[in-house]
Amino acid sequence: MGNHYVNLAFLVVSSTAICQVQGVGINETLPQQALHLGSPTSTVRVEGLNETNNSYNLGATNTYPLYVDNLGSLTLRNSGAVNSDGSDAFVSVPNSTIILLNGDNDGIADGEILNFTITTSRPTIVLVKYTLSFEVFENVSENKLTDKLARRINTYFRLNSGTRKYGHASKCFTSSATNDVSGELYNMSSSYIVIPTAGTHTISLHGEVSSGLTNSAPNTGKATCVVFGRGHDSLMYKVN
Repeated sequence: MGNHYVNLAFLVVSSTAICQVQGVGINETLPQQALHLGSPTSTVRVEGLNETNNSYNLGATNTYPLYVDNLGSLTLRNSGAVNSDGSDAFVSVPNSTIILLNGDNDGIADGEILNFTITTSRPTIVLVKYTLSFEVFENVSENKLTDKLARRINTYFRLNSGTRKYGHASKCFTSSATNDVSGELYNMSSSYIVIPTAGTHTISLHGEVSSGLTNSAPNTGKATCVVFGRGHDSLMYKVN
């Protein structure tokens, strides 16, 4: 039988070369990651995320954030509707919360519309977004205003009954002398709230009505009734 020779030098060089490969490079001879796009204008296209194949892609005139699920899969669907602890991120908004400004001494009235609690194991930041409807009347019988005076309707959050107000939004309402336009108005806003310590914390949404109509002449007896939660309302929070 003939002799067989093996080139050991070739095997050593080849093994060394294989060990030095860091990943796959496209327009890149020395990839630094498992996939490295070397062109400064490189982009990535995923057919499963396009308008035809993904129901969360609503067309060419829109852009979307890209999310990663627990398996590392890329998706357009935001599971931010569920917080990091698995809790539901949406809070139910109660119907017909009434705040009545009835000629008090400072022309301002406020009240709590809803509250919810979160429990964190460390200091963190909470993102809160809301859309809140309201209607403005003269009294709880929902008679229309006709005095042509302006009212301001403000909404905001408080943390643990503190004095700081987060996520302000406001509308100015002015009535006519005869028939006022009926229907809902909306306040919408979002805000980051710093949670300074671990533990259970309460976040409350408030409504505030102001008009400058104090309980003195010529404004004695003039009131404002604001009814919150009469339309398509939503409140969502996300714990980072």
